[in-house]
Amino acid sequence: QPLTSLALGSAGTVTAIQVPPEDRARLLEMGLLVGTRVELVRFAPLGDPVEIKVRGYNLTLRKHEADLILVQPK
Repeated sequence: QPLTSLALGSAGTVTAIQVPPEDRARLLEMGLLVGTRVELVRFAPLGDPVEIKVRGYNLTLRKHEADLILVQPK
């Protein structure tokens, strides 16, 4: 399921990253890899961007990017 479909405060494990190749390298450099545990922290007031916690730090992604990251809920 997409990362954005997790409930706020819940966690999951990244199973696939379907972001276009030109943006994928940036996410990989920030530690967002398949098998990584992520937690959905919050949505901005208008729903975009999305804040997640990954590897001990908070990362903000555009909603359209977060929709392309698939997770398995824990």
